[in-house]
Amino acid sequence: MIKIDDELEKLLEVLPQRVKQAMVKHPDINTLIEVVLDLGKIPEARFDEKVFYIAGNQVSQEDIDYVVDQVGQFSGDNRAGIERTLHRISCMRNRQGKIVGLTCRVGRVIYGTIDIIRDVIESGKNTLFLGPPGIGKTTKLREAARVLSDQFGKRVVVVDTSNEIAGDGDIPHSGIGKARRMQVSAPELQHRVMIEAVENHMPEVVIVDEIGTEAEAGACRTIAERGVQLIGTAHGNTIKNVVSNPTLSDLVGGIQSVILGDEEAKRRHTQKAILERKAPPTFDIAVEIQERDKFAIYIDVAKAVDTLLRGRVPHPEIRVRTQDGKIEVKKAPETMPEPTEEELKRVQREKGHGPVKIFPFGVNRGHLERAMRSMQLPAVVVLSLDDCDLVLTTKSKSRPNTKIMRAASEHHLPVHVIKKNVSSQIVRFLKYYFGSGSKEEAEEFALREVEEAISQVINTHKSIDISAQNSYIRRLQHQKVGEAGLNSESVGEEPQRRLRIYPSSAG
Repeated sequence: MIKIDDELEKLLEVLPQRVKQAMVKHPDINTLIEVVLDLGKIPEARFDEKVFYIAGNQVSQEDIDYVVDQVGQFSGDNRAGIERTLHRISCMRNRQGKIVGLTCRVGRVIYGTIDIIRDVIESGKNTLFLGPPGIGKTTKLREAARVLSDQFGKRVVVVDTSNEIAGDGDIPHSGIGKARRMQVSAPELQHRVMIEAVENHMPEVVIVDEIGTEAEAGACRTIAERGVQLIGTAHGNTIKNVVSNPTLSDLVGGIQSVILGDEEAKRRHTQKAILERKAPPTFDIAVEIQERDKFAIYIDVAKAVDTLLRGRVPHPEIRVRTQDGKIEVKKAPETMPEPTEEELKRVQREKGHGPVKIFPFGVNRGHLERAMRSMQLPAVVVLSLDDCDLVLTTKSKSRPNTKIMRAASEHHLPVHVIKKNVSSQIVRFLKYYFGSGSKEEAEEFALREVEEAISQVINTHKSIDISAQNSYIRRLQHQKVGEAGLNSESVGEEPQRRLRIYPSSAG
């Protein structure tokens, strides 16, 4: 008879009898990850590298109702649990709200999981864990709560939105040690409970799982500014994911567009218009959990983010636990080597291939990315002029002789201008550029583009190409150029035929 640990037994007790009987006989029962019960399908038991299908009848509504009756009430995020355990029961509902599917995930306390990064947890610095789902981020939070509260005697408060850290029920699981736990009545209220924890309970450490909204990112900054150590997880596998996520980028300092002076751009070996970190990061250290026993640690998040925004790859410290239990450490280099001339030219060689690369200046990057995704456009947002095919900016930022206009001219880049930094204007531009808007919208943007190009040519005395258009719109653009006293010609082959505008002294 296979010996089953007491906590796993509690999960098996809530399953339909035939499912439980099949599971207790399975030789790998103690490595079970989850049981899936979907209406009308064969029950599944999932292990680390295989799936076991439980023989017999398909899952019935009675099977699902039996489990639902055994567990606690489902919260707003459709999760429930078993009191004083770490097991999680998640449900799927039909359009009428009836539960038709269940994922019964095993929760286990695993001690010693943070020994490989114990110095990071004990440092008192704000630490952010990143990694794919199921890699063990929540387990690290639980262990951190126990170690800091039990062994260091710190006042630790766990903000437990889905009861995943400290389990279901009013009494938290012993896995968090002496730490206190604040439950969250609804996921959208997590940020409020985070602030409440600091204001009402005087913690030295706040631990929070799954930071995923702008409000939660703001709450994190508030907590950090009050001198409380913050340990949390966020959506994203790598620090690069967080930097490029408009909702969460504030966790690592936020991103803003800036124009460098000539000397500074030359010193940095970069273009004039770049993206830079807006503020100090909320989290001092970032830990990417690449595998269960392999960690990439960015001891200085600010430095790592600055490196990424300059188009280079930061080098973290790598720690690995070997099969014999030893910990191997590969230190990060003290300084980053200067980029070679070949590296500086690499992006320029790649320009013009693949999706359209848009550099937003004074335009909300998050709005632009969401619009491109929703419209399924072949376009990406890039972080520098060296990488881009075009600049998108607002009317207020595109006045003649501004730094961005001069920089765009030096890079021979077309500048597209929207009236205001609002979603509706961004969508209208994308419709125009990718040919999915109305004829009136296309004409409006095409004429606005040629007006901006005319101003650019007058101020720089250099020729410029603008976006490809059909013959009718090119005719209207030629008329605008002539009225401004400049010269133009159509160049290129259809469908990429476009205007090239020259200063009045040319040709």
